[in-house]
Amino acid sequence: MSRRSTNDVPGLVEKARAGDARSVARLISLVEDASPALREVMAALAPYAGAARSDGGGHIIGITGSPGVGKSTSTSALVGALRKAGKRVGVLAVDPSSPFSGGALLGDRIRMQDHALDPEVYIRSMASRGHLGGLSWAAPQALRVLDAAGCDVILVETVGVGQSEVEIASMADTTLVLLAPGMGDGIQAAKAGILEIGDLYVINKADRDGANTVARELRGMLGLAQRPEGAWVPEILKTVAMTGEGVDDVVVAIDKHLEHLTTSGELAARRTRRAREEIEAIAVTRLRERWGDVHAHTELDALAEKVVAGTSDPYAAADELLAFYTD
Repeated sequence: MSRRSTNDVPGLVEKARAGDARSVARLISLVEDASPALREVMAALAPYAGAARSDGGGHIIGITGSPGVGKSTSTSALVGALRKAGKRVGVLAVDPSSPFSGGALLGDRIRMQDHALDPEVYIRSMASRGHLGGLSWAAPQALRVLDAAGCDVILVETVGVGQSEVEIASMADTTLVLLAPGMGDGIQAAKAGILEIGDLYVINKADRDGANTVARELRGMLGLAQRPEGAWVPEILKTVAMTGEGVDDVVVAIDKHLEHLTTSGELAARRTRRAREEIEAIAVTRLRERWGDVHAHTELDALAEKVVAGTSDPYAAADELLAFYTD
């Protein structure tokens, strides 16, 4: 296949919507590579994603938690349960970056290979590439590709990087926080603000000693939160992802949360907030590109000398610099 044909955006979008996995992969690759065709890709996808879809768009579920709680195993178990329910599933698994290639270190996703041959499941590993939030900078647009490809549910599994893992809450409709007994603190992630972002809390490896203690402490800490009337009250569930125990209950809770989001208007509010942040990020990136390497320009040096000499102040100098580069 020629290079030109692989970048036939309308053709790729049409095939992706028909369920062609290779076309979905190609579109996400264009996103990750910040291809010059990216603007065309997003424009072509817009009529088929989110509220433009007749069903309101795919349900984005963020899965986060400290390393070792079983995120990949739980994600695989959820894929199986969602497929039993007849859902078409996309998985965006954001992995640590290789220090050599920049690619995803866990890209093989061995725990998810049971679903690799299912045409109704699309699994994609993306490298975080040093992004501190545990998510790839390209993740929002990759999600749009999966949404336009007709996925009913899109699972986003984060790296799990401590305090920054809370970023997933700004990208998901439903945030699922995984914990496990025997991981140190009873509520391992409390220090990371994790108790503020979860819609569902799942205690995995619940067959181990201490699972009931974790549930009790978690329930107590969540009970201290101040919530407005009618707000969603996070549910606490227990699973053994390796055996599938309790996973169906998680799917029921996910559906229940989606219903609450829809009827309360919170789903539309979250998605609007997410789009606003994405627009802002793109605009800031474009401004930085226009700005270029400002340190290489003599204008900045001249303004710095004025500030040092006391003939100008930093704010006035910044105004002059902005005027120079935006006029």
